[in-house]
Amino acid sequence: MSRAADFAMRFRVRLGYPVALIFLAFVRPLEKSILIGAVIAVAGLLVRAAAAGHLRKQEQLAMAGPYARTRNPLYFGSALIAVGFLVAGRFWINGGWIAAAVVAAYFVYFYRAVMKREEEELRARYGPVFEEYAARVPLFLPRLGGGAALAEEFSREQYWRNREYQAALGVLGGIGVLWAIMLVQGS
Repeated sequence: MSRAADFAMRFRVRLGYPVALIFLAFVRPLEKSILIGAVIAVAGLLVRAAAAGHLRKQEQLAMAGPYARTRNPLYFGSALIAVGFLVAGRFWINGGWIAAAVVAAYFVYFYRAVMKREEEELRARYGPVFEEYAARVPLFLPRLGGGAALAEEFSREQYWRNREYQAALGVLGGIGVLWAIMLVQGS
């Protein structure tokens, strides 16, 4: 594993907190921006939830549900959540482009490294099965057209086992923080 990938795997969550603080320093939310951003964030949560209900870590290669459209639906959902928060905080106001650039740089650096690392692990574990899957399913942006998603039942048990509810709680808390900031700023 490269030093960059090792760093990304070890520190992506911990460094996400200062990125969030930088974002919060520039936000100027309004009720309307929070509501629009929340809709986008909820779309991201739904993608993540669907992925978590199909993901059986260390047991089998996930290829059904959203994994039939993108090899990284959890990260794609996280990107939608981030976009939702940028919209909710009105990143285009009052120097918020700085915060948006920091958030974008964070995602590009950390998630690219993490996806590469995970691809190496999956390639080593599943070999030709993974190669065939990777040849037909895009890495990040979902394939919208084409064949139907592989049918496999969504598992509520897997959703809970993967603790995906934590993302929902985080989004709810984040929206609450933006709402409080809006009230304090008197927007």
